[in-house]
Amino acid sequence: MSHSIYQWLSFVCIIWLQSFNGTNSDFPAYSSQLKSLLSISQIKLNNLAFASDAGKLLGWFSGVAANYLPLWVVLILGAILGLIGYGVQFLYIVQKISYLSYFQILMLNILAGNSICWINTVCYTSIIQNFPFHPQVAVGLATSYVGLSAKIYTDIVDVISSDTSSRAKNYLLLNSILPLIVSLLAIPILLLKDVASDKDGKAYMSVQSGFTIMFFVTIVTGIYSVIGSLGWKKVVESPLYATGLAFLLIVVPLLIPVGLRVGKFVLNWWQTKRDNKICNRSVDSDNFSANSTEDSDEVVIEMKELAEVVAQDSTSVTDDSIGSCTSTSSIEEIGVKMMVRRMEFWLYFFVYMFGSTLGLVFMNNLGQIAESRGQSLATTSSLVSLSSAFVFFGRLLPSLLHHFSGNKYMISTTKSIAALMPPISVAFFLLAVNSGIGSLYISTVIIGLCIGSFTSISVSATTELFGTKNFGVNHNIIVGNIPVGSFVFGTCAALLYEKKKKSDQTNICMGAECYRTTFIIWGCISLLGAILAFVLHLRTRKFYQQKQLR
Repeated sequence: MSHSIYQWLSFVCIIWLQSFNGTNSDFPAYSSQLKSLLSISQIKLNNLAFASDAGKLLGWFSGVAANYLPLWVVLILGAILGLIGYGVQFLYIVQKISYLSYFQILMLNILAGNSICWINTVCYTSIIQNFPFHPQVAVGLATSYVGLSAKIYTDIVDVISSDTSSRAKNYLLLNSILPLIVSLLAIPILLLKDVASDKDGKAYMSVQSGFTIMFFVTIVTGIYSVIGSLGWKKVVESPLYATGLAFLLIVVPLLIPVGLRVGKFVLNWWQTKRDNKICNRSVDSDNFSANSTEDSDEVVIEMKELAEVVAQDSTSVTDDSIGSCTSTSSIEEIGVKMMVRRMEFWLYFFVYMFGSTLGLVFMNNLGQIAESRGQSLATTSSLVSLSSAFVFFGRLLPSLLHHFSGNKYMISTTKSIAALMPPISVAFFLLAVNSGIGSLYISTVIIGLCIGSFTSISVSATTELFGTKNFGVNHNIIVGNIPVGSFVFGTCAALLYEKKKKSDQTNICMGAECYRTTFIIWGCISLLGAILAFVLHLRTRKFYQQKQLR
């Protein structure tokens, strides 16, 4: 198998894995029902969301495992962890298991959350290995599909049953088995070995063209997701048709490796036919006179000299083009011990926590926020799907800009992060001053776009700030801020929720006041994050200026 075909087959597998790996993102769609089934308070429900994020604290295990085990083994281990974490909860909800304590459910959620890290590690490692010249574009494009996970799971649940009382059961069942099924489908591709390393100009242009096609397919997928999220599914005949279309758009990327195979066959056939014509012409040339032979020899010599000049020029251009895209410079190559001593690490850690993590906490509470404002279950599902679609677009946006603009309009990673922080703060303050459904939709879109972009950029930020050698462990240490922020910010919101609950309200708080104070606090925290992001940009500005000059 040629290198280019293997590249794209592995890339399609990663897209599949990412599309079904965001199992924690659909939690808001069934959290209210789970709260009722387990008869727990808002604080305990928040702890379940925190437990899922806490699994990322142990995510560095997957990075270490990837250094010693084959990727397919790491993938299966991650899928099995998810099967146990969500599967046992499903068996308890359907009463196949007689008893589970609250602590045991917490541990199962930690296990389920940790499974995501293992699958993500496989995806990141595979992309970096197979697309060494385009790691930023490839990672951003492939991992953007994890933003669609909640949308995909919601569509499947709608198809399985229209009974709203069984939604929590259906989500837990799908979260447990679908990642395992997709992982098993991906293993045969991961077992294939790369037999070639096409680093010439043709291979470079082939990858560029492939990414352009993929961006088109991905954008169409995102537009479809937004249409479905806004309740426009009546444009299609049934939810089954809508789900089928979503899967069709995910399978469409397979056409790229198929197209490469067909194109290579056609090119070889054309070259063979051309060589035969040249051979026939050379036989006819033997009948020329001696004088014409001498003249033709002079012409041939001149043409050969011209061809050599052109070849040298094209080779230098190709080398320059590839070189500009393959230079993955970083401030320094350091491990965990040195990283945690750097001021840049702590600035980046808290910026991540006060921005992307805070946005994820908002997403985790989206079900209760909509419920407190008197919205129906259908509206909650619409909001969850909408947030999923715009997280998808947010993840895609940095790669899209990088692919089509290259280094010409390159904005530093830290400057991009600083630009994403203020809109998050504005969204929270908007929710605090306006209790209408419109402000909820607008803020969900803004926060979804920002945290999606932040998550996509964070991979490049980690490699640029701390190097690529220890990326697996370093990045998992950095994303350890997610469970910490999830617990602190989520617990704060839950305590305020319980405090605002009226005496005649048993387990549910109703009214805009339930989260108003929370939104003001979150807005101030994200504003502090914007200031820290600006400081981080100032401290790294010299490095990015030197990088642009190179």
